[in-house]
Formats: sequence, structure tokens, C-alpha cells
Amino acid sequence: MAIPSIDQLPLNGKRVFIRVDFNVPLDKAGTVTDDTRIREALPTIRYATEQGAQVLLASHLGRPKGKVDPAFSLKPAAERLRMLLGTTPVLSAQDCVGPEVQAQVKQLAPGAVLVLENLRFHAEEEKNDPGFAQALAALADVYINDAFGSSHRAHASVVGIVPHVATVGVGFLMQKEIEALSQVLRQPAHPFVAILGGAKVSDKIGLIRSLLTRADTIIIGGAMAYTLQQAQGVATGKSLVEPERIDEATTLLKEARQRGVQLLLPRDHVVVHELTAGAPSSVTPDQAIPADQLGVDIGPQSIQSFSSALRNAKMILWNGPMGVFEIPPFDVGTRAVAGVVAATAAFSVAGGGDTVAALTQAGLAGRVSHISTGGGASLEFLESGDLPGLAALREHV
Repeated sequence: MAIPSIDQLPLNGKRVFIRVDFNVPLDKAGTVTDDTRIREALPTIRYATEQGAQVLLASHLGRPKGKVDPAFSLKPAAERLRMLLGTTPVLSAQDCVGPEVQAQVKQLAPGAVLVLENLRFHAEEEKNDPGFAQALAALADVYINDAFGSSHRAHASVVGIVPHVATVGVGFLMQKEIEALSQVLRQPAHPFVAILGGAKVSDKIGLIRSLLTRADTIIIGGAMAYTLQQAQGVATGKSLVEPERIDEATTLLKEARQRGVQLLLPRDHVVVHELTAGAPSSVTPDQAIPADQLGVDIGPQSIQSFSSALRNAKMILWNGPMGVFEIPPFDVGTRAVAGVVAATAAFSVAGGGDTVAALTQAGLAGRVSHISTGGGASLEFLESGDLPGLAALREHV
């Protein structure tokens, strides 16, 4: 049975517990520096308040290690939400469970919002503790999961709470994420080109295996390319390599050949002697990296090769930068790829914090069909087609 969306459920006069992902970056003054995740949750929150629900919002923020830490309070996120919602009352709770919270919930007016305090101030959240899950559930008549970015974790607010609430469903953000990623997973338009980058090939071996059955071309950049390059017997110098993954990389390369999938690695590299800001760099004439140097970005030949593969794509999946993009000028390759992806007519999906940051910095985020709010969650969904948070809901409806 399909999981119902929030607009298919009766909400008027109900206590609606919405698991959101307000794990937003804060500066030293405790101000939200990027409110994307809060904005993405607004359609679900607004719908619930307009239906006359008493809305409870629950999220984690950072890694407070199961203890109360004011540096990880959700109050700045609640303040930002208050500004975005305008006239809708937004209150903050001192905790996420307990008598004081229960009293606040009882007094909450229909159409008002109560932001619960950081779930991870309780170690029981990450342990998926049954007692903690039941305490959260006791606050609610309806449970809505709109935290795609957290739904790959079997935590109390994502999985444990579900069987204890009578009515459950998903929010609009979750619905949007699943629809976009399912299109990549189950109905890819061809040519389908995947772009994978980042530091470790080990993080994406499962995704590569999944894509080998679907994609026409897989472009690999970033440090993860060096492990595959070494598996081909090409010198990688001092570049980041995972020696324990060489055998797996060799198998992936062989499988790509057998399946007729074009697996594109960089043809040249931007290299430095030491990875420091302002370090002098040079470009290799070919794939080989000198013994005393390390790769930090793809070179111009690689940009041209990758761009050619992308221009005629009908579907593009991008996860991971092409180099150490956070240290200019080693962001050139990532920015070039971003520009090509944005210029295509393909249905494009981008995921992962670094990828989204690169698109945002280049001013191109609005020209990608779908930007996923969950890095790890999108990887897991694309590997397996499911997430613990979704499985829990499906078992309950």
C-alpha cells in the first residue's frame, strides 16, 4: 500500500508531529547561515497550519553527543522559521519530551507551530530507544516524515515513533525527493549520464554498482578517481588513494566494460606539491601524476571530455565535486561541470552537500531540475530504492 501524503490526511484539530530536517549551519553568533532546509519544509508546514492543526516540528542539529549543548539549540532555526512564516505563531520548546513539553502542546492553538528542542540532546534518539520513541509519539495524533535527509538513519524520530502513532504519512518535500530520485532509479531517460566525485570511492561503490545497470556513461572525478586510475596501473603520485579498494575498483572497471557502460576518468589533472591555499599548481600532459605531486582538480582535457559526454544527455545525476573545490582555484573543474549541467535540456538531479554548495556558489542551483536535500539519504535510496524511514511508514499504513 502506498504511503499517504499529508494532503490525503485529516489534520483539523489534530496534533501533527512533523519530522523535519533543520540541521542547518550556524555561525559563531548562532545565526542560521543557510536556510535552504527550512525553506524546503515550508509547503508542508504551511499546509498543516492552514488545515487548523497544532503543528509540532522535530529535528536534530549537529552532533551534541546525547547531551544538552546550547551551541546546537534549534532556537535559531525556530527564529528563522518565524521570520519566514510571517503571521503564523512559532513557539520554541525547552525540550522534545517530558511534562513541560506536554503542557506546551496542550496549550498550543490550532494553526500554531511549536519547534521542539534538538532530538539529539537525548542519546536515546540515535539509539532508536523504544521508550523515547513512545514519549515522542505521545505528543501526536498524526506523524508526518518530511525529513528526507535523515530518513536513511533508523533513529527514534524516524523509525521508532511510527508504530505508536495512529495516522502516518509523508510531507511534500519527501514526496518531491522520492518522485525525482525514483525517476532516476526506475525510468531513466537515455542517454543517462552520472557524474560522481568526492574523496573516497568506498563511499560510492554501492551507487556505482547500481548505476552500471542503468547509466550509459559514468563520469568519475575528484579523489575517488585516483583509486580507479591506480587500478588501471596509472601513476597517482601523492594523491589520495584507497589501496584496500583497488581490487573492487578493478572489478568495477571490468564490469563497466562487460556491460558496455562508458566509464570516463580524468585525462589530465591539476597538481600541486602540497595542498595549501595559494600553492603553485601545474597541469599534467596526460593521466599520470608525478611521484612528488598530488591531484587537486581535473584539467582542461578532462573538462572537454566530460562536457562532451554531458551535452547530449537526457538525464543527469550528479553527486560529488571534481576536485578540492573549496580551495580556489581548484574549483575550476567543478564549476565547469556545473555550467554544462545547467546548460543542458536534460532532467538533472544533484545531491550531496559539496555538489549543492558548488552549484549555489556558481549561481546555478536554480537551473538544475532537482536538488536533493539529503546527501547520504539520496545515495542510499539510489543504491537500494528504499530508506529505513520509508520502510517504517510502509509497514504501518
